[in-house]
Amino acid sequence: MPDLLGGLAYTWPYYAAIPVCYLIGSIPFGLIVARLAGLGDIRRIGSGNIGATNVLRTGHGGLALLTLALDLGKGTAAVAAAGFYGPDFEYIAGLSVVLGHMFPVWLRFQGGKGVATAFGVLFAVSWPVALAAGAGFAIVVAATRIVSVASMIAMIAAPAMLWAMLALQRQETLPYWLPGLPQHVDLMAVIAVLVLVRHHANIRRLMSGKEPRIGKA
Repeated sequence: MPDLLGGLAYTWPYYAAIPVCYLIGSIPFGLIVARLAGLGDIRRIGSGNIGATNVLRTGHGGLALLTLALDLGKGTAAVAAAGFYGPDFEYIAGLSVVLGHMFPVWLRFQGGKGVATAFGVLFAVSWPVALAAGAGFAIVVAATRIVSVASMIAMIAAPAMLWAMLALQRQETLPYWLPGLPQHVDLMAVIAVLVLVRHHANIRRLMSGKEPRIGKA
C-alpha cells in the first residue's frame, strides 16, 4: 500500500484515483442489463444479487455472459489504465474498483460479491494467474455446480498462485516476462478477504446444506 501521508504534490493523484475507480466499479451492469432487457429489477429475482450468476437465474444465458464481461471489464480497465502510473496506482485502482462494485453508492451500498470484477483486476495484473484461477473456477463449478464455492476457492487460490509464480521466476524456472509483482500478491490477498466477507450468507447456507446449485432454484 503506498504511503498516502506524504506531500500533496505526490499524493493527490492517489486521492483522485480512489473516487474515479470506485465510481467505475459502482456501475451496476447486472441491474442495467436486466432492466434494458425488460426483466425488471434483478434484485427481486433469485438471490437478489446484481451479478452475472443471478442474471443467469432469469434463464437468459446471453445476458448473464454480457453482465460477466462488463463486470470483469471494469476491473481490467481501471487497473490497466492505472498501470501507466506504476504498481502503487494499480493497487489503489484494483481495491477501489472492487469496493465500488461491492458497495455502490447508487444502490445504498448494497452491491455484488465482486468476483467478476476481482477476476478483471487479476487479469490486468497477471493474466497467466487469471487464466489458471479461471480454469480452477470452471473445474470446481463443473464438479459441484455451486458458483459460490468455486468463486471463493478461486479467489483464495489467486494470491497463492501469484506468489508461487513469482517464486518460480526468482528461481529462473519460469520466464520473467510473465506479468506480476509482489504488490499484486498483497492486492489480491486483500480482495480475497473482501470476497469471502461478502459471501458470508453463502457460507452459512453451505454449512446448512441450503446453497443453491446451478440448474436448481
